[in-house]
Amino acid sequence: MTKAKRQMQEDIKLVDLVIELLDARIPASSENPDIDTLAQNKARLVILNKADLADENANRKWKAYFEKRGMAVILADSRNSGSFKTLSGLVSEACREKIERDRRRGIKNRPVRTMVAGIPNVGKSTFINTYAKKAVAKTGNKPGVTKGKQWIRLGKDLELLDTPGILWPKFEDEKVGVNLSLTGSISDNILNLEELSLKLIAFLRDNYAGVLSSRYDIKEEGADADMLYAIGERRGCVGKGGEISYEKAANILIDEFRSGKLGRISLELPPEE
Repeated sequence: MTKAKRQMQEDIKLVDLVIELLDARIPASSENPDIDTLAQNKARLVILNKADLADENANRKWKAYFEKRGMAVILADSRNSGSFKTLSGLVSEACREKIERDRRRGIKNRPVRTMVAGIPNVGKSTFINTYAKKAVAKTGNKPGVTKGKQWIRLGKDLELLDTPGILWPKFEDEKVGVNLSLTGSISDNILNLEELSLKLIAFLRDNYAGVLSSRYDIKEEGADADMLYAIGERRGCVGKGGEISYEKAANILIDEFRSGKLGRISLELPPEE
């Protein structure tokens, strides 16, 4: 990650615009604090990706929040090309000064050079492939698929620089780590999924009452661990010795949250909320 950050410091000198993809379910937790520092003098555009999985009311609030910070914003599902109909116009608007400066110098049709940045598994490469309408960037439903930078030409007007996902090395707030884990930006191999599932149950009970009872036909009462056990019973999560497996139940719950089967859920709201 340190090497990737150093590379980004060098690459950012080459671009006119920084597009940062954030997970719409956790915009604050997925926003890399280093980007603000590195991109101080660059035009900015934010894509709130996976907006189709996030709470619609929360999406509106986050869009307004980033617009107040002077950034162009798109709510998107990176697999759906219709999400990016407005992208070209927003890029032109964000880079208007650069385009005018080129015109005064007699430079015509120089493409806007754009860095695409974001944390692991937020959907950067999927966005690039969807916008390009062809497979030009490697994709995968796990962090760490993009290993090095790639320059990708999109028509006459835009060049995209795809970069590896950068996850900063230290979280000051435990909640940030939990949110990144729940949405799949941290490898499941290093997580305690049972503990993580209990945090998700507690959050859903407080903020989306009825979601778990509706999905799993269980009562939302008792301890969080009792509810995980009940989910395991309903889904037939039997482990060794015929006992209910908390691990299997946790895997089902987290997978169904990530895939949107629990409904449209946002894990955080803008600071003023």
